[in-house]
Amino acid sequence: MSDSGRSGSGQDRSSHGGQRGSGTGGSGTGGSDQRRGGGGASRRNAQGRERNRGQQRNFTESAPSQRTRRADPARLVAFEVLRAVAAEDAYANLVLPARIRQHGLDRRDAGFATELSYGALRNQGTYDAILARCVDRPLDKLDPAVLDALRIGVHQLLAMRVPAHAALDQTVGLARAVIGAGPSALINAVLRKVAARSLDEWVDELVAGQQDQNKVASVRYAHPEWIVRALRQSLVAHGRPVGEINDLLEADNAAPVVNLVALPGLGSLDEALENGAVPGELVEGSALSSGGDLGRLESIRSGTTRVQDVGSQLVARALAAASLEPGKGANADGEAWLDLCAGPGGKAALLGALAHERGATLLANEPAPHRAKLVSQALSAVPSDVWTVRTGDGREVGSERPAAFDRVLVDVPCSGLGALRRRPESRWRRTPKDLADLGPLQRELLNSALAAVRPGGVVAYVTCSPHPAETTAVVSDALRKRDDLELLDAGSVLDAVSLGGGLGAGHEKTAQLWPHVHSTDAMFLALIRRKR
Repeated sequence: MSDSGRSGSGQDRSSHGGQRGSGTGGSGTGGSDQRRGGGGASRRNAQGRERNRGQQRNFTESAPSQRTRRADPARLVAFEVLRAVAAEDAYANLVLPARIRQHGLDRRDAGFATELSYGALRNQGTYDAILARCVDRPLDKLDPAVLDALRIGVHQLLAMRVPAHAALDQTVGLARAVIGAGPSALINAVLRKVAARSLDEWVDELVAGQQDQNKVASVRYAHPEWIVRALRQSLVAHGRPVGEINDLLEADNAAPVVNLVALPGLGSLDEALENGAVPGELVEGSALSSGGDLGRLESIRSGTTRVQDVGSQLVARALAAASLEPGKGANADGEAWLDLCAGPGGKAALLGALAHERGATLLANEPAPHRAKLVSQALSAVPSDVWTVRTGDGREVGSERPAAFDRVLVDVPCSGLGALRRRPESRWRRTPKDLADLGPLQRELLNSALAAVRPGGVVAYVTCSPHPAETTAVVSDALRKRDDLELLDAGSVLDAVSLGGGLGAGHEKTAQLWPHVHSTDAMFLALIRRKR
């Protein structure tokens, strides 16, 4: 949309300033690290915080009642996303693209809205700690909509290249337009206090005298303290130095590059490459996009090219490549494959394309009917004689179809601690109780998968979490209870299906990918073969 088409916003583009790590749609964009795997580049100090470059401290002298009463569309989108997340338990990556289309944002404004939405959500804990120093009442006593407006204002002031006067004026204008005139004086006063210091200065004040490094990292890197402890434990459990924790937390805060995959034998990356994507360096048939409206690409609309994290691509290809038994190749015709927890269908689509190439068939199981429909849509680009979708409880498949499949993917429901960079609100939703609650389900699904696989067949146990309670502990329990199982070297198989090899993801025959090492989601993989 042209500038003239935005005349109702009450400002010109200059009041947006610049933005870091911004992107379009639900995935964000990346920077100079685009080619490896998907971590966006940002300018940060030694503590991992984004620098506030060129910050202007000159405030408008207008009283709140004299400022704009209109909401800039990009900021309005961000506000609506935060409101949906807080009030409706929505997911930002699903709400944001729809709001961008609804308000007709162009690419630049969509990028601004994305950074503002994701940044305010991602840094919520740190921003709330700052706001608590500037508000004369407990934050839980504020109108939730006012608190979300304040978070949007804080992110502009402390982490974006928005002039302070514009951040202040536009946030107050947003509040007047969508909340009402009453809160404008409060928002004005609070944000003026926030703007008196840089983000680094605020963080230094918040952690002053604190000796507990988990608490310090929690504030500096905007992660709940329990997640900092959990990720420290996860690094050690998978053979990584605990000293990498700050790099891992920083990687969680980097805007991820959009990862693409062309379905093998069915899709092509040519259209994406012609529109600015670059070939991926980790896995065959992948590319990395700097964003834009990918939905306008015919290859995306047809489903032959898909948005999928490269970590997910790697674990799906690893299952397809794993040896079914000593001395037997991985390309035998007539194999039957199973995706036990298929929704929403990304890995199922890639497995379906690989199955089509190899003369195999795929059964994709999903318990939720609406997600089963998404699986069918994802598989629609694959010839229909290759795949079937089953709607039902995955825990029942093993007893209903015992020893029926050669390869089984069981990508279990998990805490999602490995995908915090793509789901900015999830870190504040999850609790340690989730780990305990999910454990029994994860074990039951793995047991069902092991019952469904034929002797000589392979099960890939996958989680988007590095936490040992969801990864190695679950696998160890299964191996301990049965003597007909063997653990394959998942790290070696991942190396074999990656372009460069040498991922260094293996540890004690399991494999763990990391955002700060591989620029992927933190995907865990164990390959378990049932002995003949």
